[in-house]
Amino acid sequence: MKEIDRKELGREDVFDIIGQEWMLVTAGSKEKLNTMTASWGGLGWLWNKPVAFVFIRPERYTHDFVDANDRMTLSFYDKDWHKALQLCGSKSGRDINKVAATGLSPVELESGAMTFGQARITLDCRKLFKTDMTEAAFLDKEVLKQFYNDRPGGSLHSVYVVEIEHVYSK
Repeated sequence: MKEIDRKELGREDVFDIIGQEWMLVTAGSKEKLNTMTASWGGLGWLWNKPVAFVFIRPERYTHDFVDANDRMTLSFYDKDWHKALQLCGSKSGRDINKVAATGLSPVELESGAMTFGQARITLDCRKLFKTDMTEAAFLDKEVLKQFYNDRPGGSLHSVYVVEIEHVYSK
């Protein structure tokens, strides 16, 4: 894994790699980490910094790890790893060891953040901001109904804005 200039991300279709290929959101340490698959998020420029924004439901086990750590990684994989990402998005780290179940190899970055050796691209990120969605904040109530009210057991997401400090490639 080598560090690359963040401008090389411009070659990627971020709509596709996040929305279709998915990403793993990972937080923790080499002693204890958790990861989850996410397909909601984005990349951009905010507060004069390159940033990503990520949505995590509070009931997700990874939410605890993200809250407990200053850093997280967002990592993207070749299609060969799609089955592993499906597992990471459908099973809880409370119930199974996702690393053992998927064959992913944890790698500690220089910052102390964790990723996996199989990642095609890893964004090493520092948390800047967190807020929790509220029903009152939805201007389009159909979105609220479609993605929250019609799905029992699911709470509204926490939204994290993270600074992309380093970008790594295989």
